[in-house]
Order: sequence, then C-alpha cells, then structure tokens
Amino acid sequence: MKVFEPKIVAFCCNWYSTAGADIAGIFKLKIEPYSLMIRTMCSGRVEPTFVLHAFSSGADGVMVIGCHPGDCHYESGNYKARRRIMLLENTLLQLGIEPERLMLELIPESEGSKLQSLMSGFIDKLTELGPLNIRLTF
Repeated sequence: MKVFEPKIVAFCCNWYSTAGADIAGIFKLKIEPYSLMIRTMCSGRVEPTFVLHAFSSGADGVMVIGCHPGDCHYESGNYKARRRIMLLENTLLQLGIEPERLMLELIPESEGSKLQSLMSGFIDKLTELGPLNIRLTF
C-alpha cells in the first residue's frame, strides 16, 4: 500500500522566503519534496482565489508564510493576510474543507529552521487528516 504524501502549496513572502529558505539551505535542513513553494511579493497579496485554486488543483494543504508582525516590507501586508485567512477559514468550512488544511505563519526571516519545522508539523497534520477528497470547480 502506498504511503500518503500530502501535496502542499506554500505561498511565501518574497522578503521572508528568500532569506528563510537560504538559511534553511545553509544548515542543510530538509524540506519535503512534495511541497510547492510559490514566492509572492507579500503575504498580503495572496488572494483567497489563489488558495481555492490550489485546493481545486489537488493540494491537500496550503500554507501562507509572511513576515513577522512589525517587520513587513509593505508595513501592513501581514496584517491584511491574517484577516484574509481568518475569513477564508469560514469559507473553507462552508465548502466542506477542514480549516486545518490552511495555515498562516508570520515568522522572522532569521529563523530558517522554523520553516522546516513548520512544514514538518503541517505534513504530520495533513497525514492525520488524510487526502482531500473534495475537488472544487470554478
């Protein structure tokens, strides 16, 4: 029997993800190969339709990773992302998707090791939930 490997789409802030991923790479921290990292200019630019499209395209989970509060390059983009994700969790419930499949993390760019541990924890949570058996169509 094949082991379930969750497909994850991670939308990463340009200002965090570059430095965070570089630090993770320097320390040779393993990030699972079945995740797709998409760089955005700001976590506040991640539209709800991006998240819904990721789920409709087969993602089992979606992460949005942004700058630590107070460190946003665009001043308030991470706060905008937080509000959007809270609203999107309600929408996911209405669509029959567990809100736990969506994760927002606002972390300092100097903590590259946190990216790897967050990803591992998210993979464990999605493995426990199992594959997303709902497919959205637009």
